Amino acid sequence: MTTTTKQQQPKKTVGKAEEQVPEVSQDTLDPLDEFQNQAEMAYTAYLEAQRKVATAYKERERQEEKTYKEIEQQAYESCEEAIGKALRVREKAEQEAEEICKKAREKAIETYQESVGKALSACRETTEQAWEVSRETSEQIWKIFQGDKTK
Repeated sequence: MTTTTKQQQPKKTVGKAEEQVPEVSQDTLDPLDEFQNQAEMAYTAYLEAQRKVATAYKERERQEEKTYKEIEQQAYESCEEAIGKALRVREKAEQEAEEICKKAREKAIETYQESVGKALSACRETTEQAWEVSRETSEQIWKIFQGDKTK
């Protein structure tokens, strides 16, 4: 009966990319040791892959944050541009409204002056007509008065 002695290997540090495997001759390793070594190497590769995935996720997160900031900046710029445009439109509308109001005031003043002129003219004509009627009436009364004395 042949016995193989298990050679005790130093513990490997899990989580390091480099492994320090002591050199052992092929004939002293038994299959269990070989499977254990393969398992440890696979685990180390798994941990390295996990680190790479975590790094990739962090990079993707950084890229997404950068993209978000760019979109946010574009949104703010678009908003500021729209507000500026709205302000210019409002100012133009106010200016046009002030012009219309000014023209309406001028038209109201013109209409008022025409109305006052017509009213004064009508008053003057009425007064002149009333004066003429009064003068004619006075002349008739005077003629009648004088005519009565001559009789």
